[in-house]
Order: sequence, then structure tokens, then C-alpha cells
Amino acid sequence: MRRHLVPAALLLPLTLLLAACGGNSAADTAGAGTDGKGSLTLNVGDQKGGSEAVLRAAGELKNLNYKIKWSTFTSGPPLLEAVNAKAVDIGGVGNTPPVFAAGAGSKVSVVAAWHGTSKGEAILVPKDSSLRRPEELKGSSIAVAQGSSAHFQLIASLKEAGLKLSDVKVKYLQPADALAAFTGGKVDAWAVWDPYTSQVLETKQGRILADGDGVVNGLSFQVAAPSALKDTKKAAAIKDYLERLRRAQDWVYRHPDAWAKVWAKDTGLPYEVALASVKRTNASRIAVAVDKPLIASEQQIADTFTELKLIPGKVDFAAFVDTRFNGGLPPSTTTPRVYKDS
Repeated sequence: MRRHLVPAALLLPLTLLLAACGGNSAADTAGAGTDGKGSLTLNVGDQKGGSEAVLRAAGELKNLNYKIKWSTFTSGPPLLEAVNAKAVDIGGVGNTPPVFAAGAGSKVSVVAAWHGTSKGEAILVPKDSSLRRPEELKGSSIAVAQGSSAHFQLIASLKEAGLKLSDVKVKYLQPADALAAFTGGKVDAWAVWDPYTSQVLETKQGRILADGDGVVNGLSFQVAAPSALKDTKKAAAIKDYLERLRRAQDWVYRHPDAWAKVWAKDTGLPYEVALASVKRTNASRIAVAVDKPLIASEQQIADTFTELKLIPGKVDFAAFVDTRFNGGLPPSTTTPRVYKDS
């Protein structure tokens, strides 16, 4: 099968994929539909190729005794704005948007977490680049989306290499523009996340100089409105919804090919890129508890962005979590799954 780069026009919708992105994209809440039946409606914020798609693929939207009204957002920050405004009861985001929401004093609560590998969080360099080690990045130009998980991964990876953010020339670009800069030789490196990492690797346009595994926390979250959590019936629906998401994630691990086909169709990704991303990143996620190590890890991210003056003041991340749905889940430090080809 001939492989090709997704053009910039197609990459733009891919920013809908991951809540890890911390850009300033606006919400697109065009009716994404309703599932279930009953008098109670749970308003769920989602992103393209996100919770709704995986729940439907895994058969977890059957036998709902409450309604789920889906709203689709372009990224995590506007989704959390909707949670803060009580327009959405719960929604899925990556490890960075909750930090910025907390910094803005938003009324949000992290209620569930998944721990996956961070192999898809990577600093990429062109295939023919002379750069071979992260230590050699000093003085290089690097594209990254400001305030995104990749932004923190870049900072952390540079620190591991004995460098500071000020040691490199940062170019704040959203993925479509960053791809053009990367393939056009306008930047020396690109800090980004999956599926963009898989896109570059699968098309042999670049290679990984450093990834986030063991450097960043690999966490993703479901974040709820405190007002919804205070509603007994909505809290019960949220509990059921989270259980369905956890089962759906287990289904992804067991059926990576089936999920990659659904994901590719839902997002416009080439199938081989979707499958590579699923095996590298998505299938590795395991449901974990919202616990003290998780809070400490997110606090480190918050403190880092405060020091960079991207967050106006000190954030107490512990004030933005609710642990009632932990149940018997393993600790947040539990090792992610590793997908192995049969």
C-alpha cells in the first residue's frame, strides 16, 4: 500500500483528536447526537474519534437507562470551559488542559484517569538530520503547540538532556503549521504527540530523537462539573459512564485492528497510521486511581508552567480532584500495557 503524508487541510481536523492539545481552538458543539433512554440526561463533552467512537465500537452504548447527549469540541481547553459553565457534565481531556483550567480557577473536578505509555509524545527530527542525541538540540529551532502536553514533554526532555527551554529556539505552531514547517525544513525539530508521531514515522519523513516515556506522566482524564457530582442521579450516571469507558479501553487493547479501522474512518487518518498509533499509544492505557502520586505529578506540570509564566499563579491541583470513583482501581503509577503483535 502506498503511504502518503496527510495534507495540511486534512491535518486540521486531526487537532480534534487529542485533548492533550492545549491550543485555543474554539468549541464545535454541533449536535453529535443522543444515546440511551430515560428521564435523566448526562451531557458529555467529546472530541472527534474520542469517547463516543470507542464506546460505540466496543458495544458499550447499549442498555443505557439514562440519555447521553454528546457535544463535540476541538480540543481540551474549550471542553473544560464548557464543564466550568455547566454546559457539559463530564468530558475527556489529556494531562495538560486540567492544569490550565485549574490555573484559571475553573470549577472542574478530575474524576477518572488512565495511564498509558508516552512513546507517542516525541521530539521528531527529519530523517536526514544530523541531530542524534537530545543534548545536541542546543540552538536548534523546535516547533511545538504552546501549552500542550508536547510543550511540557519538550521542557522535560530538555531538562533530562541538561538543557533549558531558553537553550532552544521555540516556534509556537499548531500541528498543521508545524507539519509544514517540519517537512519544509523551516524547523530543526518538532515536539508533538500521537497520531502525528505515527504519521511522520509511517511516512518515513522523520525519526524520534527523544520520546516522553519515563519523562512525562502519560495520564489522560475524565473531568466533571462539581454541580453534576452534587446531583445524586447524575453522579450515579457518571459512575456507570466511567465503568463503560474502562471496559471500552480494555476492548481497544484486545481489538487494536478493529479500533484502528473505526478511528481511521471517524477521523480521516490513513489506516496504517491509526493502527501504529493504537499500538504505540492508545492500546497501552489502563484505568488507574486518582491518587496522591497522580496529584503530585500534575502539580509538577502546573508548577512548571507557573514558572514559565504561562499560568498566572500557584495552582493547588489537589483542590481539583474527586476520588469517589476510584473503587478498586490500581494506583496511578501502574505500568501501562505493552501491545505485542501476535
